[in-house]
Amino acid sequence: MAGGNFMGADEGGCEYPGKLTRYVALTCIMAAMGGLIFGYDIGISGGVTSMDPFLKLFFPSVYRKEALDTSTNQYCKFDSQLLTLFTSSLYVAALIASFVASFVSKKHGRKVTMFLGGLFFLFGAVLNAAAVHISMLILGRILLGVGVGFANQSVPIYLSEIAPYKYRGTFNVLFQLAITVGILIANIVNFLTNKISAGWGWRVSLGGAAVPALVILISSLFLDDTPSSLIQRGKSEEAEQLLKKIRGVDNVDAELKDLVEASEASNKVQHPWKVLLRVTKYKPQLILSTLIPTFQQLTGINVVMFYAPVLFHTLGFKANASLMSAVITGAVNVGATFISVYCTDRYGRKVLLLTGGILMCVFQALVAGLIGWKFGTTGVVATVLPQSYAILVVLCICVFVAAFAFSWGPLGWLIPSEISPLEVRSAAQSVTVSMNMLFTFAVAQVFLKVLCWMKFGLFIFFAAFVFIMTLFVYFYVPETKNIPIEEMSRVWTEHWYWKNYMDEQSPAKEVV
Repeated sequence: MAGGNFMGADEGGCEYPGKLTRYVALTCIMAAMGGLIFGYDIGISGGVTSMDPFLKLFFPSVYRKEALDTSTNQYCKFDSQLLTLFTSSLYVAALIASFVASFVSKKHGRKVTMFLGGLFFLFGAVLNAAAVHISMLILGRILLGVGVGFANQSVPIYLSEIAPYKYRGTFNVLFQLAITVGILIANIVNFLTNKISAGWGWRVSLGGAAVPALVILISSLFLDDTPSSLIQRGKSEEAEQLLKKIRGVDNVDAELKDLVEASEASNKVQHPWKVLLRVTKYKPQLILSTLIPTFQQLTGINVVMFYAPVLFHTLGFKANASLMSAVITGAVNVGATFISVYCTDRYGRKVLLLTGGILMCVFQALVAGLIGWKFGTTGVVATVLPQSYAILVVLCICVFVAAFAFSWGPLGWLIPSEISPLEVRSAAQSVTVSMNMLFTFAVAQVFLKVLCWMKFGLFIFFAAFVFIMTLFVYFYVPETKNIPIEEMSRVWTEHWYWKNYMDEQSPAKEVV
């Protein structure tokens, strides 16, 4: 057994005996691999859409504009609604799938939901790799989206429920770490497959999504479900034995009692969606589950990550250079996430969100200034871009990516997954996933067109949102460090604003 006693909770509350066991550490690492499928897709799609053979086959008008028309405005050369539909169709599918996944997760458990996510993603990867028509590409993207919706709905909840509360932040951040690793792997794959002279490298890139799909598919077969999920489905004895196994002690009575009480309260709620939307005491969870993923996407991070090759290509980098720059930002993304792994449970969530927000705001504005300086409002550059300028742009983008990677990246998934009581947890996580996917879709669908319209001002737009959300964190996001997940209600009763929504009325009485 690995060490780490976690008796005691900050500022009072229940004390659960136990230690961080090797079993629970391995379980959390295996479950977190569900983030690979989301990360791989984010990284792969932007790289593939900058490959000439792929554009020639599926998007010939974009290829002609990008490769053959040298007079084209640099801001507008990739503007194509069909091209952005290829990228963003996944996120609409994930949005819808997250609501189905909420029902599956509650009725059949987190493990089954993760398995189905891997299965759908595998089917989508195969279809995309074999595509000979744009309709096959879009259908494959939709299947990938269903897989992402199921995985993103279940994995953060699984990690929050099974990890000891003293280490919940660390293990939940592993999900984001897996996303960043998936992005980096995808960037490296794109860089290598783009060198295949026969022109079928894009098939390897898209088909490579089958590997992370198999990872989560196989991992889910060896995972136990969470104690909370087992109790919720009437398997209390099995949950007790599992709790002893994952905590490494026989005395789990206090934690088991809280889980059973939470499950009993959950079973009284027949319509969790109605309760979440109508009951006053759940307004804080609903608002944060809505705004946190929305703000996460309005940082502009996915613009940078899945359009990085296109973005760098637009800035004058050659094809291989743009893909290499994307590899660099992907590596920074992975490295900076380790800061969050180390700091989340030591220094808290808020300090990371605030620090990351300030850095993102500053360097997003610098990117806007640099792009505006060279391209102005016409998007036409009279001379070859100097190497020093290219390095400076990449450096600013890397600092922005690093700031996101240790703050809004991991904590945008962690905080919503840990703040809701069991009776509305699956529903609230579906809100988180659906809002994340909705705004990912919106940003992906309009980015290239808005870049053509707003030019470098688009990055100022994102910087403004980062400033607003940093203020929101300061005033309205409570600290959840080292608080047991079933004791989370006290963060709301102690908060200067959210305490106004707290009462003792049961959801069953308040909602008919």
